[in-house]
Order: sequence, then structure tokens, then C-alpha cells
Amino acid sequence: MQKQRAYIAHHGPELLDSGTTRFRLWAPDARSVSLIVVGAQTLPMTAAEDGWYSIDAPYGVGTLYRFLIDDELQVPDPASRGQAGDIQSPSLVVDTGNGYLWRNGEWQGRPWHETVLYEMHVGLYGGFAAMEKHLSDLAELGVTAIELMPIAEFPGDRNWGYDGVLPYAPEAAYGSPEELKHLIDTAHGLGLMVFLDVVYNHFGPDGNYLGHYAKHFFRHDQQTPWGDAIDFRRREVRDFFIDNALMWLMDYRFDGLRFDAVHAITDRSFLLELAERVHTTVEPGRHVHLVLENEDNRASLLDQGFTAQWNDDGHNVLHTLLTAEQQGYYADYCQNATAKLARFLGEGFIYQGQNNRRGEARGEPSGHLSPTSFVLFLQNHDQTGNRAFGERLVSLADADALRAATAVLLLSPMVPLLFMGEEWGARQPFLFFTSHHGELADAVREGRRNEFAEFTEFADEATRERIPDPNALSTFEDSRPDFTARQEPDHAQWLALYRQLLKIRHAEIVPRLPGVHFLDSTVLGEGSVLVRWQFGDGSRLRLELNLSDIDVPLPAAPQQAELLFASRDIASPAQGLLAPRMAKLYLEKAT
Repeated sequence: MQKQRAYIAHHGPELLDSGTTRFRLWAPDARSVSLIVVGAQTLPMTAAEDGWYSIDAPYGVGTLYRFLIDDELQVPDPASRGQAGDIQSPSLVVDTGNGYLWRNGEWQGRPWHETVLYEMHVGLYGGFAAMEKHLSDLAELGVTAIELMPIAEFPGDRNWGYDGVLPYAPEAAYGSPEELKHLIDTAHGLGLMVFLDVVYNHFGPDGNYLGHYAKHFFRHDQQTPWGDAIDFRRREVRDFFIDNALMWLMDYRFDGLRFDAVHAITDRSFLLELAERVHTTVEPGRHVHLVLENEDNRASLLDQGFTAQWNDDGHNVLHTLLTAEQQGYYADYCQNATAKLARFLGEGFIYQGQNNRRGEARGEPSGHLSPTSFVLFLQNHDQTGNRAFGERLVSLADADALRAATAVLLLSPMVPLLFMGEEWGARQPFLFFTSHHGELADAVREGRRNEFAEFTEFADEATRERIPDPNALSTFEDSRPDFTARQEPDHAQWLALYRQLLKIRHAEIVPRLPGVHFLDSTVLGEGSVLVRWQFGDGSRLRLELNLSDIDVPLPAAPQQAELLFASRDIASPAQGLLAPRMAKLYLEKAT
């Protein structure tokens, strides 16, 4: 076992020698700031330049505290490392850097091309300690990385995590900072990387007090879907989030971060600085990966310090072809869907500067990037949970077509991401849930139902009333995967499929991924494409995909091509034709 060096940040409490802690707060609009030590005393903090207040106080780990603004407003530390309870509870002095003895302290991560991601919601697993019990099953399946939905302290104890307001504090309902470290440590011992989804584009609507004493943390001339944009032009604001990223990576030893909705961060220079600071701070030889969610499809960021991007384009066109859904954002993918399928498989992004349905140009050219620059998924928290009733794809698509798409997901050179329960065909919904109260709860409930008013099937108000209340405990409980169902025959078949495909991926695809690039992609017919990728060792991967309901003509595979997988067992396949709802993948080895 060994201790890791603490990363010293600008924001939040800093443990000094002899049981002393330095407390700091950036409060440029406050006339005075005091430190309230719960059960002890209130101490005035010293004002410094640029709006900072600080004090070295004789209190150590375990101290409960708040800040008192202008002798009237008590607030938690916005950089609290832990809360004694919810967001309104006192902040807690935590030794995030040196207090934990790592059993797997020599862990250096894994190269990106080995990544198979598995997205998880900690609360639905019962917290950090309970989640640990599932890690060995995931490692045995062939998963190499788990990705935690946001865990920053949010109001209440049920939330997707995107309403967080204290980004440095792990959600108290999930467990302690030490339990989080133990989860990560255990994962590393099983060969699993751990990624964290972080939200730097907004704060939640309840419990954020920054505007009371640091109003210029936000800029009022730019709006986001969540209100005033965060002002990343300010040094203190940049450091607040960069220090947060470094805390997760250095103190908690996360292997990577997924940055939520960076298209809402208009200052691109912040993203570039963040990536640079991470790469210059992390120890040499350690694998740390930075992944974007970015509706703008800024391919250039993937050449400037970021490892990969979630490929919503790929998901959306596959979903459209699997379900025939055309409303909402699927409207951008249903026209010329097959050509868009070919572009996604052959170049990464579909929108590379083309106009969307609103007439807005979106994206940058991406065909020069490695296919591993794209994270592909058939399901995730957004694409499942943003449905009114949270239906999973197994309940929406033809089973044969879904198996074909799953083969694309797990055997293409793109990095696959699974959503919890997907591997056994879980049918429990994943619903949108919160635990707000009062007027905010009412607003969230009605806002959620009004989101679907433009959809034909929800035009009737009575139908919208059936949409589950996000604040109801039952909505949360109904979203919990039924882990006991995995051995039931139908679920066991799905699990066997995922296990088979991941075994093939690790044996035949992953070793060849270094140096992989897009080669070509051809439309065969409606819903059908022929795609090839060039591996770094000179071999090629060939995908024959038919998501339509009819046979399509198909050029013969080269004689030396080795069949890796066929998604359907056709007794007497017709020569020169690819059967409906089928995927076949071949490896053409270099001569």
C-alpha cells in the first residue's frame, strides 16, 4: 500500500501542518467573509487582492464549517471536498490527497485503444460500496473501463447528477470520499479504468450561492439552456474548474474524464488550457484520457489534447434505422439515412459542416481522425432517459436488427460504450429522476411533461400526465436494473452475445487498433452499407451491414478474408446477397 501526493489547488481548504487548515473563498462582491466552525467559533477572514478571503485556523480533518457572507448569509464552501449531509449541510474538511493507502498505487491506467466503456449511475447501484460488488462481473465480461455519471453534490439524494452545485464534493448519499477511493482502487486491481462524467457548463438550480458574492462568476450577456453562461474569461473561474479536474485525476486517481455538453462553453481557450494543464500535471507514463460531449462536432479539439468524443451522430442514425423514429433530434437523421450511415462509419461524424434541420451549419471534417477518436453507443443515459417513458432499445427494435447493430458497436474500430444493463437486454426503463421539493419540484415536473408537447403521441395533455413524475421515489426505483434477471433465458442470450463479441474484440480488433484509419464506405441499398477500415498492421476489417427488411446485392469478400462474426445463422444463404437485418465482419489479414 502507498500514499499518493496531494494535488494542491487554489480553491477549497488546504491542510497544513499541526492540525491547521487554510480556508479560502473568492468573494469579490462580499463586504466581509467569516469562517463559521460548527460547534466552535466564528472567525473573520482576511481580505486580500482580487476578491480573495482566507484564514489559517487551528482545525483539521473532520471539521464542519460554513462561510458567513456580510454577517447575514451562510453558505457552503463552493469547493467543499465533502458535505456532512446535503447541499445545505455544513462542509467537511477532508484529506483527499494523503489520507488513503492505495493498494494498487502503481496502476498506470490502460492505453485508450483498449477501452470498452460501461456507463453507470452510482445511486441506482446503491452507492460506492455496493457498486464495488459488480466490478468483477464487468471485468469478466470484457469491459475495461467504467464511467460514473456525475457524482458532484446535488440537492436531495436522487438525481442524474447534472444538477450538481458543489463540484468538488462527492455526493454524500453515495458514500464517503474514502469509499469512492476504495471503489476506484478495487477497479484498478481488476484491470478496470474508472472515468468520471463532470459538468463544467452550468450549475444546478438549487443550492448555488456563487451569484450572491461572486456575481462575475457568470456572464449575463450569454445564455445557456440553464441560464447565464459561466464566465471562463476570468482566471479565478478557469482555475475553479481546472483545479477540480486535477483533483479527480490526481487525488482520486480517476483514469479519465468525460466533459458534459462543452458546446455550451463558448470560450474554447478554456478547454485547451484545461487539456494542457492536465497533460503537464499527470505523472509521466500514466494513461489519462479526456473525452468530450460536443454537439458542435469540433473535430479540431481531438487534435489538441482531447482523446475522443461521444459520437451522437452514429447513435442517432443507427437509432433511426432501427426504430424508424423521426421526431426530435432524429429529424436530422431520417432523410438520406443510409448515406448518413455510410458517412458515420466511413468518416466519424455525419455533420462535418452541413446544415441541420434548422439551417445551422454544424461540425468540422473528421475523416482524417482515427476511428478510436469516436465513442460509439447504442444507448446511454441521455438517449434512454430523455424518452418520456425511458424505454430501452431492446423494447423498441427488431431483435435481429439490434444484434446486427450490436456487432457494429462492439467490433468496429470505434471505442464502444455500454449503458448499465444493456449487456443482458434489461427491460427496466431508465427514467429522468430528481428529488427537488416545493415550487422547484413542480416546475421540473411540468417542464418535463411540456418537453414532449411537440411530439405527436404526446399532443394530448392527458397523455402527458402519464409521464412519470421525476420527483417520485417510484420513478427512481423503477429505473433500477434488475441484476437477478441476467440468468433468465432471453437475458442470458443477450449476455452470451456481448461476451462473445467482446472476446472477439479483445483477441482480433484491439491488438490491431494502433494506427487504424478509415478506408472506405459504400452504400449497397436502403439501410445497407459495405465499410472497410485499415489497421496499423496492414490488415483490414470489412463490415457488411444490412438493417433493411430485404436481401441486398453484395460484392464477394476476398478469398483470404476470415469471417469474425455473423449476427444471424442463415441455413442456406443466397450467393451474392446479404440477408436482412444482418451484420457480417471479416478480417482481411495483410499478406
